[in-house]
Amino acid sequence: MPESSPKPVLNDEQLHWQNWIIEADISAMQTEMAGGALTSVQLVQLYLDRISRFDIVINAVLELNPDALEIAAGLDRERLASGARSILHGIPLLVKDNIDTADKLHTSAGSIALAESTAASDAVLIRHLREAGVIILGKANMTEWANFMAPGMWAGYSSRGGLVLNPYGPGELFVGGSSSGSAASVAANLVAAAIGTETSGSIIGPASQNSVVGIKPTAGLVSTAGIIPGIGTQDTAGPLARTVSDAAILLGAMTGACTPEQPDPKAAGLPSAPDYTAFLDPQGLQGVRIGIPRAVYQELDKDVLAIMEEAIRLLKDYGAIIVDPVELPCMGADWSPVMLQYEFKRGLDRYLAGLSESIPVHNLSELIAYNAQHSGIALKYGQDTLVWLEKSGDGISEEEYLTALHKSRELARDQGIDYALREHRLDALMFPGFHGTDLAARAGYPLITVPAGYAAEGIITPGGYTTKGPHGVTFSGTAFSEPVLLRIAYGFEQAARRRILPSLS
Repeated sequence: MPESSPKPVLNDEQLHWQNWIIEADISAMQTEMAGGALTSVQLVQLYLDRISRFDIVINAVLELNPDALEIAAGLDRERLASGARSILHGIPLLVKDNIDTADKLHTSAGSIALAESTAASDAVLIRHLREAGVIILGKANMTEWANFMAPGMWAGYSSRGGLVLNPYGPGELFVGGSSSGSAASVAANLVAAAIGTETSGSIIGPASQNSVVGIKPTAGLVSTAGIIPGIGTQDTAGPLARTVSDAAILLGAMTGACTPEQPDPKAAGLPSAPDYTAFLDPQGLQGVRIGIPRAVYQELDKDVLAIMEEAIRLLKDYGAIIVDPVELPCMGADWSPVMLQYEFKRGLDRYLAGLSESIPVHNLSELIAYNAQHSGIALKYGQDTLVWLEKSGDGISEEEYLTALHKSRELARDQGIDYALREHRLDALMFPGFHGTDLAARAGYPLITVPAGYAAEGIITPGGYTTKGPHGVTFSGTAFSEPVLLRIAYGFEQAARRRILPSLS
């Protein structure tokens, strides 16, 4: 984590930009750079200064790109010579530490075993972001191995980076996982936006808990090539931003990724859109039908439930048709762990096998042994999940796995999200915060969460986390329904305006 430095004495212009950068969105940044009032170098430096001052509080930034200012200078020269590549030209982003970047940054999934591992090539989504003119400012801290390490591991903790804290209540409030550093850094205005990954809840959860917008795309819309895998059939990457508009801009730059394993969505006949901002409509709530899976709401404490009820009232006031309750027949189903058992070890072994010979681990078994040998730093919470996954998947046949995968998808789709949408002629479902993420993950369907309020009081959950703090509403739809969900999310955001600034010192 970058160390803090003494606060410098600022002139009027410096003070102006230091105040301006707080909550500035990508469009505003681009406008100032296009008009010549601001350069990308200055923009990067503004964020580096904020990271130096405030990341000591939340520990969200794992590592900074030593070439960021030089890259920004090159993009400034390019802008003057030939114009901007896109609305993301010269915009600095943080990237979760399980996404490959072929630069001086490391990709470790938070593990000290991979602390010196650098990627030979960019993840496909990173290549697309760079082509759009994005600057990779650094890597964001995360829950080690995307929370597949130990059942008692605190969300946001990694042996390489320590614990990420929620900027709305460092050390008090739940930060969410495992894209915790990505969410917290955006919430604290340490970066323009960030990229996270999700297997089940790892974008939506921390986005909700840190009062930012998060998009978990339909599985396959964004390439996972170059991302350290969890459950390959569920894994995806997505944007975290302070506004729906910024998240939509990023999503457009991330899609259309083409690899031999993951063909271009357009070429494969999958609906993707390079400009998702086209679906942003301030009147987007008019006439949309939104279902309330009321059984999920019954699990909420009173303050969080009050946030959700207020969101429902607001949706109605702005023209949405609320169907309440809707039933999800799959709720309470006995979900099989076979996909996790079968996919995790195989996927991770493939990734580790491709690392440099200088890296000390090249399969899951070697990782477990390395952690045991370095237990003082590597095993603060143990590694029971890794040990279980190393042993439990070997006896599962491909036929057994495919049967379990088919059943899981059928339950989550035909007896879950698609069932509710079809039966009630819905455009979307609305879940509280991270609730519903497992269902969408198993279905491979998209989610968007938007800040909805702040619980002044809360309860301690069985997992030891408080429900006090920020909470989002999460809109769920069928496969490739991102345009519909963005329309609803933007309409809600513009009506609600619930995001508040964290207080950092």
